[in-house]
Amino acid sequence: MTTPAAVVESDGDLIVRREGAAGIIRLNRPKALNAMTYEMSLGIDAALDRFEQDPAAAVVLLEGAGERGLCAGGDIRGLYESSKAGGDLGKVFWRQEYVMNARIAKYPKPYVAFMDGLVMGGGVGLSAHARHRVVTEKTKLAMPEVGLGFFPDVGGTWLLTRSPGEIGTCFGLTGQTMNGPDAVFAHFADAVVPSGKLPALRVALTVVRPGATSAEVDTIIAGFATGESAGPVAAEQASIDRWFAHDRMEDIFEALERDGSELAQSTLKSLNEKSPRGMVVTLRLLRLARNATSLEECLVREYRAALEVFRSDDFREGVRAAVIDKDRNPRWSPPRIEDVTPEMLAPYFAEIGADELVFQKANSRSRS
Repeated sequence: MTTPAAVVESDGDLIVRREGAAGIIRLNRPKALNAMTYEMSLGIDAALDRFEQDPAAAVVLLEGAGERGLCAGGDIRGLYESSKAGGDLGKVFWRQEYVMNARIAKYPKPYVAFMDGLVMGGGVGLSAHARHRVVTEKTKLAMPEVGLGFFPDVGGTWLLTRSPGEIGTCFGLTGQTMNGPDAVFAHFADAVVPSGKLPALRVALTVVRPGATSAEVDTIIAGFATGESAGPVAAEQASIDRWFAHDRMEDIFEALERDGSELAQSTLKSLNEKSPRGMVVTLRLLRLARNATSLEECLVREYRAALEVFRSDDFREGVRAAVIDKDRNPRWSPPRIEDVTPEMLAPYFAEIGADELVFQKANSRSRS
């Protein structure tokens, strides 16, 4: 079977084309691990418009260029520079991105994400809200934002709280990497397909019938899948549930400190490297998300908190240490969990203002 002729729509950092019945969206910044810029986000939105209106596009396929992964996240360096200069890229970028995340979750045609290789942060937002989420033996999926003085956004609080037990709390606070089966177990993915079979699956998606249903696409994917549904983290759930069941970071730390196991101590070491303020904000967002009735509700809350993060020293310091200077030695403010006060937290959870109301209305349009 051969791939039908490609109909190219655009090129550059984002390649948009139709190949037979598949509308292809390829992130095309392989040297930057396909990190998504604001312009790329706008381009993805435009591609979703085109494929939704194109009767010849039966499915949409998201993929990443290069061998290293789908997407390493958003343009952190650009956000860092804007934050330092007192700019507004965070407000503009995150509103656009979060509205797009909600749109992907409600997209009317089957939307397939190839989550091969590295999938982090904003890459999770582009893929884990998809109807059909394909991982491989090369998948390394993570939401490491707390290590940048941030929190798991792009609807991450919604996704993490839909994982079994406290698995999502652990992944959200530690930034731990999931492999493909872990991602299926944590409800971030649906099927493990060997990376060597992705080209054949891709061809199969280009010849689906017009008007194909999600069930039909599931059947196609299942024909290439391994059937794996649980990775190494599943075996540790009982311990993870015990350690992360608490609503205060101090109690989580105490539970880990009381446990002398190697896993508990390595988890404790990971948490000690993270932003204390970022962890407290993350835990509260996760607990609020448990009672949320929609992804959109979580995105609105995340947007409010993200605007405060953008103004914070911790965000700039986290990015400096991890991305700019790469010394891996952030100086968090405050440096200890015990020093995170209610007054520090209040702005992250303030009432929705004018900007957020605009975002909420845009989300409402995405559901129509």
